[in-house]
Amino acid sequence: MQTPPSNQPGPAFVHAATRDWPAYFAAVRGREPRETLLGALKSFDAERALDADVPPLAVDIGCGEGRDTAELLRWGWRVLATDAHPDALALTTGRDDLPASQPNRAPLETRLSPMEHLTLPACQLVNASFALPFCPPGAFAELWDRITSAIEPGGRFAGQFFGPDDTWASLPDRSHHSRDQVSAMLTGFDIEHFQEENRPGATHDGQSKHWHVFHVIARKRNDRLPNQ
Repeated sequence: MQTPPSNQPGPAFVHAATRDWPAYFAAVRGREPRETLLGALKSFDAERALDADVPPLAVDIGCGEGRDTAELLRWGWRVLATDAHPDALALTTGRDDLPASQPNRAPLETRLSPMEHLTLPACQLVNASFALPFCPPGAFAELWDRITSAIEPGGRFAGQFFGPDDTWASLPDRSHHSRDQVSAMLTGFDIEHFQEENRPGATHDGQSKHWHVFHVIARKRNDRLPNQ
């Protein structure tokens, strides 16, 4: 489902490696929404389980330039778009492809916050496209607990984790997880899509870069017994 990283990914990934977010946002502007998000949205649509009169809520962690937020709004979702960089929120709210707000509804809310300090509301979807690996390792477990607690039964997580073979695993401010660790974190979820990319590649200037990425869509189980 998810398009694998290119062998020549261009400057966007170099900017991400150095956390030069304004340059990264400029490099990826105009790209399509992530396939993991689209897969989750199609699953919700197929279930027809969401209340049409009350738009469901998604939290888009690390919204960047807003490609996924805009797609969520096009599908009729309310969105809390979060990012640690103010340029991201300005780009997201300034997109010219955002659908018009419907009367008496506030479909888009933004919040400037590092993800490790983020308070998440109860929601049907947490979308974190290539964002969670940038959480400091010491804060990751608590963040993941908040994510899983916020997702309501029947809701979904869509996003990526980086594996230990990834070149960026040598950077001390990144969070990387093994396949077994990712599987353990998804306890309590039904995994609907799980794709592992573990392959050599290169940056745009020819430097070697090994990619190790897990692409995930998972649905939170409702383990409560009837009438309890």
